[in-house]
Amino acid sequence: MKAEDSRKVNASGEESGRNPEGALRGAETDATTRLRTKAESSELMEAVVERGNLMLAYQRVVRNKGAAGVDGIGITAFKNHLKQHWPTIKARLLAGEYIPQPVRRVDIPKPQGGVRTLGIPTLTDRLIQQALHQVLQPIFEADFSESSYGFRPGRNAH
Repeated sequence: MKAEDSRKVNASGEESGRNPEGALRGAETDATTRLRTKAESSELMEAVVERGNLMLAYQRVVRNKGAAGVDGIGITAFKNHLKQHWPTIKARLLAGEYIPQPVRRVDIPKPQGGVRTLGIPTLTDRLIQQALHQVLQPIFEADFSESSYGFRPGRNAH
């Protein structure tokens, strides 16, 4: 009997076996994977744009003293920029319509020659990334395996 002929057909009419069509669809509906409702997504974004979360994110972004992105807005002008533009940015975030700015490309020379290319987001995009991180990290951290160490708080390869 050929391998193709030995595959079984499951309840939904799909063939089982190695890489069957619909395997991705099955992964998406796995019991451990759950899609969020609009209300849950809205609640998460409300938590992201909550004043206390944003103040903490702002403090962390400013403390890093990073370079300006493509918009040219540096740390000194950032606070005034947010005062003027935050209501619009917040509304776009909550509506799911916010689009990040392009990333500024900077080449840094390596000690042994060559260059390393860095991508520098705008301070506004870094603020949003940090605010998202502060809300999402505790949610995902709870589900990570205890034996997972990559890019996790308080853990490293050693």
